[in-house]
Amino acid sequence: FGSVLENVVFDKWDRQVDYDDVSITENTRCAYPLHFIPNARIPAKVDTHPSNVILLTCDAFGVLPPISKLTKEQVMYHFISGYTAKVAGTEMGVTEPQATFSACFGGPFLAMHPFAYAEMLAAKLEAHGGHAWLLNTGWVGGKYGVGERCPLKYTRQLVDAVHDGTLAELPEDQWEAMPSFGLRMPRCAVKAVPKEILRPVEAWAARGQAAAEYWKAADHLAQLFVSNFKDYADHCTEEVVKAGPQIGSLDIEKKMLEEFEPESRMPPAA
Repeated sequence: FGSVLENVVFDKWDRQVDYDDVSITENTRCAYPLHFIPNARIPAKVDTHPSNVILLTCDAFGVLPPISKLTKEQVMYHFISGYTAKVAGTEMGVTEPQATFSACFGGPFLAMHPFAYAEMLAAKLEAHGGHAWLLNTGWVGGKYGVGERCPLKYTRQLVDAVHDGTLAELPEDQWEAMPSFGLRMPRCAVKAVPKEILRPVEAWAARGQAAAEYWKAADHLAQLFVSNFKDYADHCTEEVVKAGPQIGSLDIEKKMLEEFEPESRMPPAA
């Protein structure tokens, strides 16, 4: 049949897969030969260094922006942290969002301290002029159960904007650091992705969520980051440690923004 499917429900007689049935899990997989993709590069090899490195996360707390531009120190911090979240339907026993951290996104397989690998990554990016991004495919406009998963059409637009240089060409004054986390998010719309989608505080407000609720979620996630990084901080430089969330700064910045009024309402997902 050419493909291998995992965790799907199908009719045992005609072998038709019911992709709407999530009774086993929402986290399904499919493996198939590369030549099934019409525009695939065959043989699958590239003789140049990447111009962009994307760290992927799924933030179920609705705190992180869908796309962030990372500094050298931030890419090291978030590579070492390896943050994502487990949500109901993807793993057995999970009924509400759970933060999970795996150093370098592969903790059990590391032979050296995570900082050593982070240094290598940062050195390669610097040597070859690469850009680093944090792509969040998680929730916008609220946490899991309140907001919605970032629409796939927007995630695809952001990936395209990384690869075609749209984001890299944005001037520095079109980026703004989010409170506490320091992640730089666009001030404007990117391709067809609305501005309020790209900016978490606006996304929450556009869905009628109180600013206080966002800051509560942001503070909770920041505390989780800081607590996790304690295991690695003693081997990291001060600059890398400071590239993560700064708990003390959150109270000050959220007071400055607590009177925020959204400019527009979030458009419904297609």
